[in-house]
Amino acid sequence: MKKKIKTACAAVASALLFLQAAVAQNFNGQTANVTALPNKVEAGWKKLTTDPYPGKQDDICFVNEKQGWYVNGYGKIYHTNDGGATWEKQLEQKGSFFRCIAFTDSLTGFAGTVGTDYFPNVTDTIPLYKTTDGGKSWKPVSYKGPYVKGLCAIDIVREQYINHGNIDYKYHIYAVGRVGSPANMMVSHDGGNTWESWSMNKDCTMLFDIKMFNTKEGIACAASDENIAQSNALILMTKDGGKTWEKVFQSTRPYETTWKVSFPTRQVGYVTIQSYNPDPAATQQRIAKTTDGGKTWTEINLVEDAQAREFGIGFLTPEHGYVGTMNSGYVTYDGGASWQKTNLGRACNKIRLYTLPSGKIYGYAIGVDVMYYGE
Repeated sequence: MKKKIKTACAAVASALLFLQAAVAQNFNGQTANVTALPNKVEAGWKKLTTDPYPGKQDDICFVNEKQGWYVNGYGKIYHTNDGGATWEKQLEQKGSFFRCIAFTDSLTGFAGTVGTDYFPNVTDTIPLYKTTDGGKSWKPVSYKGPYVKGLCAIDIVREQYINHGNIDYKYHIYAVGRVGSPANMMVSHDGGNTWESWSMNKDCTMLFDIKMFNTKEGIACAASDENIAQSNALILMTKDGGKTWEKVFQSTRPYETTWKVSFPTRQVGYVTIQSYNPDPAATQQRIAKTTDGGKTWTEINLVEDAQAREFGIGFLTPEHGYVGTMNSGYVTYDGGASWQKTNLGRACNKIRLYTLPSGKIYGYAIGVDVMYYGE
């Protein structure tokens, strides 16, 4: 049995390593028209100049229009002060595979690693690093609880409170992982000064992303089995800050996992579903959608293309959103009823979209390339 599980997990790792080395239907099941977008829409995303990387890079984050960071599997962390026009390499740590990154402000940030025994040449066993100087230096994070082998996503909840007569903020940080198992969670309720970890193996075997609506309620993207041949896509919901989880969605097909989540509003959310089915007839790509805050989910179709394995997802509104796949990007303007191809680069893994108080929208996406979105 262990041999079968390792073989199945190796199949997933091999598919992801392919990217490292090389890098539609509507609700009623009727074929949708998937075509290239007009140039005026294509111009919304543009490729930024960055160091070349032979595959999928995993995460990017910004604290304002100008200042941001991204990470990749070569143990590198990059920083920009000019909105991505230029990038400075802040760290190169051989043996580390950085998978996720998040900052609470311009100085304090966290970078998670995928851990060992999954990708080759990865030796770093530390799951999480912290910086307090804007990324100039990074130190391992200490935590109480079971060992966390690797992380795939970090989410931050900013809680408003009154501090000596002034409005201030507390930062609650949630991290989950990993692809290939095991499933663990790390949480800090004091801005990352102290951390606690716990296992989620009783609820799932892999964890890919997390979205916390507040300090109690949230959604996690997961998989039901570490043997990909037996795995279903799985979405979990918590109402107690991650201590316990309820299964709110599970696909019925084997060879599936979830991947990334986007909630443009508290009620409407989307999750990408990945298929590793080797059957050449299994061409339909799907997304899960909720309109009741994550309590129930419905599958909607993206495109019939076996090569369009899904990765990142990001929605500006309940109707307008983007999905990154292995070979292209897709955009919808009607909540997923129809999709059109758009240029997000290959293997777009994370899409970050931001709205300023003025109403201006900007965003970044990362995969093989780093992309910028501006209206």
